[in-house]
Amino acid sequence: MVGNGDKLEPAKEIWNRALGKLQIQVSKANYTTWLSNSQGLSCQDSIFVVSVPNIFVAEWLSKRLYPLVRKTLVDIMGKDVDVQFVVHNREQLSASPLAKQTDGGTSSKATQYRFNPRYTFDNFVVSDSNRLAYAAAVEVAENPGSSYNPLFIHSSTGQGKTHLLHAIGQLTTNNGLQAAYITGEQFANEFVLAVRANQVDKFRSKFRSIHILLFDDVHFLIDKKQTLQCFFHTFNELYSNNRQIVITTDRAPKDMHPLSSKLKSRLEGGLVVDIQPPDFETRLNILRAKAETTMTSELEGVLHIVAEKVCENVRQLEGALVYLTAQAKLSGTKITPETVNKLLTSTTRKQDIKLLLQVVADHFSLSAEELINKKRDRKTTLARHVAIYLMREGHNCSLTEIGKELGGRNHATILHGYEKMAGELSINPNLANQIAEIKEKINSQKGYSKAYQTI
Repeated sequence: MVGNGDKLEPAKEIWNRALGKLQIQVSKANYTTWLSNSQGLSCQDSIFVVSVPNIFVAEWLSKRLYPLVRKTLVDIMGKDVDVQFVVHNREQLSASPLAKQTDGGTSSKATQYRFNPRYTFDNFVVSDSNRLAYAAAVEVAENPGSSYNPLFIHSSTGQGKTHLLHAIGQLTTNNGLQAAYITGEQFANEFVLAVRANQVDKFRSKFRSIHILLFDDVHFLIDKKQTLQCFFHTFNELYSNNRQIVITTDRAPKDMHPLSSKLKSRLEGGLVVDIQPPDFETRLNILRAKAETTMTSELEGVLHIVAEKVCENVRQLEGALVYLTAQAKLSGTKITPETVNKLLTSTTRKQDIKLLLQVVADHFSLSAEELINKKRDRKTTLARHVAIYLMREGHNCSLTEIGKELGGRNHATILHGYEKMAGELSINPNLANQIAEIKEKINSQKGYSKAYQTI
């Protein structure tokens, strides 16, 4: 199935474009663990072949991401294709499934992590909403293990937690110390691979020689007992050796149910700080910093509009600026207040739907990818029906639009899910409470509730 030289380069280019789209549709951990080392191999007879480093990655992508990958390739190529994931390199096939993870994944030597050069302390916009978190992050970076251990930072999504972790990592490594950054989802994925390969001890050992552990989104582990136990042992081992630990999550330790009181006590044993959503002036300063090299008087007016309309999420602010700049460049149109308002309305709706799917998935302890794939167990089906109902009622999405968001499902399937959920809500108070809880989580993360006030 491997194509010849003429087939290889176009497949590479197509897959690189697909990776660009997939990177913004899946979580950071899933992209890093399952997609970042893949390569477009060939496209022949409507079969697109993707090369992956080992059999575990091939199996995971086939079972969990196939619908999304196929849909992305179909959109790019403009024709129907099937997708196959193959282990192309014989050396990689015979190697341990963890052998190609960062620094070997199971190596007893400290992992050499790459930190995002865009995330530094110098370009972090400090305000009253994040001043304490920033000061504490600088302190632990300069004096790891001396104070604030562990440092626990919590906030809603997109407020700068990951920025601070990467800034800590860069300053620490510049000072000659070794830092390891990992997300909760990546930790869980690698732990599962380690269990399958009977290499749990080696997996844990890769954290032993580091000076500082930067652990992003620890809430992802809450319902994963074995993975949480592994994290607990890793935490204790590092802490007892006076190694610095910095943890981020979307809630305070006291709100992390059903976390054990013992682990909650560990997490609260250092400094717990939160980051609040930025005010208008801070949002405007963030946008100015991002647009510094291209700032004009005309752009200043546009930034005011963006800062007013995108109220709660720093990441959305950055995304909105990139989106507007790209639209202006690609379409050749002049960015005016009218076009800005129109474009932001469209992109905000897309972001709201993406947030909805993620919150529903989190509520049912699933990944967003599982909502759109072929799984049909009871829990996943219920979660999918809840998502259908909320998209229909909260955003007035058409059945066709909902079907597209959920992996290309047809009109009849979406209608059945919506009607089933509407019927259940009238007789099942427990389900109604779950819906209310999910809406509350969505509203708290969006910072406004207009779309849901009439449900």
